[in-house]
Amino acid sequence: MKEDYYEILGLSKSATKPEIKKAYRKKAIEFHPDKNPGDSNAEESFKKAAEAYEILSNDDKRAKYDRFGHQAFDGGFGGGGGGGMNMDDIFSQFGDIFGGGGGGFSGFGGFGGGGGQRRVKGSNLRIRVSLTLEEIANGAEKKIKVKRKVQAEGTTYKTCSTCSGTGQVTRITNTILGRMQTASPCTVCGGAGQTIDKKPAEADAHGLISQEETVTIKIPAGVEDGMQLKVSNKGNEAPGNGIPGDLLVAIEEKAHPTLQREGDNLHYDLYISYSEAVLGASREIDTVSGKVRIKIDEGVQSGKILRLRGKGISNINGYGKGDLLVHVNVWTPKVLNKEQKEFFEKMATDENFQPNPEKSDKSFFEKVKDMFS
Repeated sequence: MKEDYYEILGLSKSATKPEIKKAYRKKAIEFHPDKNPGDSNAEESFKKAAEAYEILSNDDKRAKYDRFGHQAFDGGFGGGGGGGMNMDDIFSQFGDIFGGGGGGFSGFGGFGGGGGQRRVKGSNLRIRVSLTLEEIANGAEKKIKVKRKVQAEGTTYKTCSTCSGTGQVTRITNTILGRMQTASPCTVCGGAGQTIDKKPAEADAHGLISQEETVTIKIPAGVEDGMQLKVSNKGNEAPGNGIPGDLLVAIEEKAHPTLQREGDNLHYDLYISYSEAVLGASREIDTVSGKVRIKIDEGVQSGKILRLRGKGISNINGYGKGDLLVHVNVWTPKVLNKEQKEFFEKMATDENFQPNPEKSDKSFFEKVKDMFS
């Protein structure tokens, strides 16, 4: 199980943006690979801190993480909110953290910089996938056609003369912490370290063309409307030796004709006749796994809630399944013929027809309380 992002940075869930930034800065200095050469544990901690900062420093991502946890970003696709980050992505954060223009840094007694070529990442693509309640409950596999930009065949690149292939231009400034080297993407090659040498006529200025591709998306059970999943490396490709962006999948939940969702629980309104309420009945109802038959006891009261355990939605974090709550509603006839009317007039004073709630007959507010317990 992945570590909590707040715990990684040593923060509470109410931490402010300046507190998040300060905590990450402290971790980045402590675990920077140049300060801990050959220490794989320090490098792993460095990456975890960067991933946590990437999510918690972004208001939208943080809100989704607070609501859905890690599943808000990986959705079972392998990789958390920053799971696709490489060391170059991490160093690109330092312009914000240490006051530079992005990229690697060095200092603190002279340990080396982030160094190396910064690989450009292609842009992300976003699609919306509509799911039925049955697909959400049981999980689904969707094949979606996506138009993405890929490198055109025949495109060749050459080393950028401005940055000598590093993709970055560097500058050194003096700070209270010592000499600080910061790097920003080269404006000529856009950080790719390469520029176009030759390209076919149909390719754009970056040597890319649009191409339709069928992408298979595995949707885990229990996703919610508005949740965003990520398919790594299925966004637009980047020029040269860059890495592809990601495909971001927004979940849209279709309305069900008879079932209403509330978290992991489902609600079903069952209407029965007055006769069925008096004599009892057997009725067939909808569930997300098919129809089931339930028994209605004789003398059932309108407002009775029948709980079918485990017939709800699977919890996306693996905490079991919700329940199906069947709300019994007794349908009172609006029009009676003469014979029917005479019958009920006779029964008006009959003790069996007089309200006589027992202690086991819960009030409306008690039923609502039970629903949320």
